[in-house]
Amino acid sequence: MPLSPPAARKALHTRTITLHGYQRDDGQFDVEAEIMDTKAYGFETEDRIVAPGAPLHHMHARITVDHQMIITKAEASTEHGPFFICSDGADTFSRLEGLTIKAGFLRAANERLGGPEGCTHIRELLQQMATVALQTTFVIRKDQPPSNPPRMLNTCHAYAANRSVVQRKWPEFYTGG
Repeated sequence: MPLSPPAARKALHTRTITLHGYQRDDGQFDVEAEIMDTKAYGFETEDRIVAPGAPLHHMHARITVDHQMIITKAEASTEHGPFFICSDGADTFSRLEGLTIKAGFLRAANERLGGPEGCTHIRELLQQMATVALQTTFVIRKDQPPSNPPRMLNTCHAYAANRSVVQRKWPEFYTGG
């Protein structure tokens, strides 16, 4: 069902986030993300004149994961930021190497990338990148028996232990009546 019709309005800001998952020839997986913010109006920062529709923020990030969801390589770049120094914030992204995408990943990643050395906008991509990594690596897990209990159990509305999806997929974990 679509959203209700909006009130009269005019666009001021657009954020576009694009993610892609790839299986590499060496058996690992890459997840690439791009984030771009634009404004419908022009303005100036201390370092830049940003024309209407030009990128205020434009960043790229890539993580490579193995079959165990361990990040083996991580890199990021900033093409545009409000200040020239913003590009330096991408340099910390390699600190993700060695982390495993699993419960607690975002907390651990934020400990490595958060604060004044990292980039907020690149860090905001991490949740989506982790999700895309799981979706991309599904190809290697789809024929394996689920963990006990399944990793997806109680992670969302559909996979709640009392829902029909769980009753059909994992009846031994179904708690509904």
